[in-house]
Amino acid sequence: MDEAGSSASGGGFRPGVDSLDEPPNSRIFLVISKYTPESVLRERFSPFGDIQDIWVVRDKHTKESKGIAFVKFARSSQACRAMEEMHGQCLGPNDTKPIKVFIAQSRSSGSHRDVEDEELTRIFVMIPKSYTEEDLREKFKVYGDIEYCSIIKNKVTGESKGLGYVRYLKPSQAAQAIENCDRSFRAILAEPKNKTSESSEQDYYSNMRQEALGHEPRVNMFPFEQSEFSSFDKNDSRGQEAISKRLSVVSRVPFTEEQLFSIFDIVPGLEYCEVQRDPYSNYGHGVVQYFNVASAIYAKYKLHGFQYPPGNRIGVSFIDDGSNATDLLRKMATQMVAAQLASVVWNNPSQQQFMQFGGSSGSQLPQIQTDVVLPSCKKKAPPETPVKERLFIVFNPHPLPLDVLEDIFCRFGNLIEVYLVSGKNVGYAKYADRISANDAIATLHGKILNGVRLKVMLADSPREESNKRQRTY
Repeated sequence: MDEAGSSASGGGFRPGVDSLDEPPNSRIFLVISKYTPESVLRERFSPFGDIQDIWVVRDKHTKESKGIAFVKFARSSQACRAMEEMHGQCLGPNDTKPIKVFIAQSRSSGSHRDVEDEELTRIFVMIPKSYTEEDLREKFKVYGDIEYCSIIKNKVTGESKGLGYVRYLKPSQAAQAIENCDRSFRAILAEPKNKTSESSEQDYYSNMRQEALGHEPRVNMFPFEQSEFSSFDKNDSRGQEAISKRLSVVSRVPFTEEQLFSIFDIVPGLEYCEVQRDPYSNYGHGVVQYFNVASAIYAKYKLHGFQYPPGNRIGVSFIDDGSNATDLLRKMATQMVAAQLASVVWNNPSQQQFMQFGGSSGSQLPQIQTDVVLPSCKKKAPPETPVKERLFIVFNPHPLPLDVLEDIFCRFGNLIEVYLVSGKNVGYAKYADRISANDAIATLHGKILNGVRLKVMLADSPREESNKRQRTY
């Protein structure tokens, strides 16, 4: 959309491109008549507050109005009140079509927002742990009509975490609360309930609480301060924070999901990433999850303080998902030892005989460390059984031991044989049933077992392979 327009000839402050959303949600988007002049917009909207600029969107060639305009206010509460009172109104006595008024889309939000948007009415605050819901309501009712208050509590002990939500009936009331409440509450707009953002918000405020108590915060995410992130010490004590496979990512510059993925996919084991919008700031917020805690710890250590883009440091911290940190660390250590041992054995054939001797005593099954839910062991099919499907397996960074592979792939039933290509990071599995082979692909493709990522896919048939050039892997 071309936002070529004009500002009032009376002069005054005109924000630059970087200041259009400062403060956030201070700009409204209007759908008006093509014949509405800018002077009428200023006259009708100036009662709501200090107008910094007005843009009437015009056609590039004809310079005629497109029936769209933007009004920039000095404060968010002014813009919200203008939206509440002017949406659906007619601007002049001769106008028969009511105008539409929305909070304009910012760089951090995905669309224009209307008066009923929950993102504009619910705030997230930091409170004393002694506060009750009645105390919270009493503090914030001065800014408007409250629909409900809630305090976040520990699920086990029932104690307050010192965090809460306040939901107002109108966006202007929530904006006034954020603008005028005591700075110690650190109020911001909350994410919508249908987003998995509570953990991210709680992590945000746990950092703020540490700062308030005199501890060094893991990352300074206070949106009203303009200083750089206060600390990127690689040697921060992990004993003061939960350890999990999930990470919270914060940046002063908004980022897309593709950018977030490209940064954290550097560390093997990335499961998914998600960008979360904070509608009251232009910061970038995201959640990253790895398949295993070892990858998450490594990503946190390596990428906390990483500059992307250059000059902008990102903050990375763990999100407490309720996991047992001791158990996660035990699994991590086991995975690392298993992966290192397998790498040594694979790269040194003289050690393979020793490993076979050491593992041949007794009937103990090979240990498999993974987050994947595997079926129970099943008997292999007889060697002479006709092959119905072959799977091609790629290992990164090295192949798994053959007994481990057999134990994994036989769990889907009807396995005839699994074997490795000598000197290469690939192998094959033969199945007597296509359903079993497809189950193996669905369960194992892209997953990490004993520190090794697997790619599992259908192999070309021998007839198709014979018509191709010889494989070089």
